[in-house]
Parts: sequence; C-alpha cells; structure tokens
Amino acid sequence: MAVSGAQVAHGTSGADTPAPAFNLIMQPEFPLNALILASEALRIANQNSGRELFRWRFVSEDGAPVRASNGMWMSADDSLQTMPHADYYLVFEGNLPVQRNSPRLLNQLRGVARFGATIGAVDTGSFALAQAGLVDDRQVVLHWEAVPSFKERFPQVGVNGQIYLIENQRITCAGGVATLDMMLDIIGRLKSPTLANEVANALVHTPRPASAPQRLDDRPKLAKLTLSDRILALMERHLDFPLSLQEIAHRLDVSHKTVLRECQRSFEETPMRLYLRIRLQASRNMLFYEEFSIKDVATACGFSYPSVFARAFLAQFGMSPRAFRDTLRRGQSQTYRPEVRRLSITPPTGEAQ
Repeated sequence: MAVSGAQVAHGTSGADTPAPAFNLIMQPEFPLNALILASEALRIANQNSGRELFRWRFVSEDGAPVRASNGMWMSADDSLQTMPHADYYLVFEGNLPVQRNSPRLLNQLRGVARFGATIGAVDTGSFALAQAGLVDDRQVVLHWEAVPSFKERFPQVGVNGQIYLIENQRITCAGGVATLDMMLDIIGRLKSPTLANEVANALVHTPRPASAPQRLDDRPKLAKLTLSDRILALMERHLDFPLSLQEIAHRLDVSHKTVLRECQRSFEETPMRLYLRIRLQASRNMLFYEEFSIKDVATACGFSYPSVFARAFLAQFGMSPRAFRDTLRRGQSQTYRPEVRRLSITPPTGEAQ
C-alpha cells in the first residue's frame, strides 16, 4: 500500500515525542477478529504516515500463546510481568470472563490505572474492569449477548447498548467490527481525523459513531416504533419477573387481544410462547458466559423452579441446561493448552500399555 500524500497533514507530534504505546492483552477464548482489527488499524496508520506513530505489543498472562474463540492460537510478545509500560491497556476477552480473570491481571490493571494509563475492554473485557473496581461509577459497553450475565453479577455498574464508549481514561467496546470504529476514534483523537479516515478507507470501512446501536433491531426507527418492536423490548426488559398478558397490554396501552393478534401476525406465536423463547435465549447466553448455578440462571430468567426451567430448556434446545454447559466446557477444556493435555493422555515412549 502506497504512503498517502496526505501524511503531511496528519499533525503528528515531534520526533522527540514517544509514540503512544498499546498493550493488547489476550485472554483465553478472546475474539481474534477484534484483535486483528485493532492491530491492523495501528499498523496502517504507521504505514500511511511513513513513521512510527503508534507502538503495540501482544500480551498474555504468562507469555505463552493464547487460544482464540475460533480455535486459532496467537503468540504473545510479553507476559503480564514483562510487558513494557504503555499508554493504553486493552483487554480482549471471550467466554467465561470472570473465571479466567486472574488476580494477577486485576492487580496489573489497578496498578497501571493508578499511574494514569487508559484502560480499555473489548467484548466481555468489561468483566475484568468491573472485577478490578475500575468502573463502579461509570457506564460500560460489552457484547450484547453477555449483558444479562454482567447485570446479574455487577448490578451497580450501568450498561450502555452502543458499540463503544470512551469516557476519560476508560474505554469499553462491544467487540467485532465495533473494535475498528473504536480504534479509528482513538487514532483521530491522538493524531488527526484525516489519518483515521485513511485507515478506514484502507480497510474498506465506513466509520460509525460511538452511539451507534449494537444490533440491527436496536436501530432508531424513522417512524414510531411498531407494536411488535415495543412488545419485544418490554419482554426483554422483564426477564426475571415475567409480566402477564394483561400487564403487557396495560403497559403498552392496548387490549390483550391486540397483543395476541400482533404476536401471531409478526412472530407466528402466542405472546407467552414468544416470551418463553426470549427468556430461554437469555438463559442460554448466561450458561455460555458464566458459571452461575442452574438455580440462579433459572431465577434470573423468570423460572420459579429449576425443574421447570430444565424441562423448558430441553424442549427448546434438545438438551438440559447442565448438559449444554458440560458439553460446551468439555470442548473448551480440550483445546486449552493442548500440549499439556497430550502429555496427560499419552504414555511416555516405552511405558507398558
């Protein structure tokens, strides 16, 4: 890629000013696409300017390679102990965030925050920031699927449904392509909007504002929200204490027969069956991201008894909640540090079989 002729307008700092440094911290099951987009944005910014405007290092807890959520392994430049000082520390997190956020990681984040570094989180990385006590009085952004689990564990922390949020020295992002939008914003603030636009063009991307919603369903409608939109939103806001059909109709200021007709027309289901499906999907996401007890998941999603929850989950997904989580965790454990797993199941050469 040729160096742009616009590089003279980038407003870069003087030769004696150190380039802003990023430590990109990879947690097990991290989203590889988000990590690649973050590092590529910085690389292209350097390439297009012809100078080292940014520096970055890939970091894992012990300096060993880390498995991404798609099964690929990513090498690390440093461990948490050996990583150099940086201006930005971005935590790339995936499944089971709370269980995999070690005291060492949390202490490192607290330490660098005290010395004025900017701390960021991508995808479910906001769990680490909340565990470290770095966002108690702030709002955070994280991937929408993990929001119910996050609210259950950190009810005191506000959750924002936009794609990313930059607030003073905290950055949180939903992950995926939103990571690129976040990095373009950072590049624009640190250097210039012109350079950020060049990076966006190089990656064939149209930048979105931080306030853009994460899901297509959450986009502001040009016209008034339809009744079906309002029904879904109301049900999603009341998972733990499900509303009756009459309560739904009352809150929407329509008759219960109107709610019935709209659900049949738009979703080909009764309101209560639709409500059940929404609650079961939320429970599936909680089982995926967290280690809450089956009873706690059932309660959080509006089921009075675990047995009722288990029967409904089995009917919807073809396996019990416990079997779903056990199958998922077994697959994850078999791909975590496979060289260690091979040693545990392969006898040494010459050992009796």
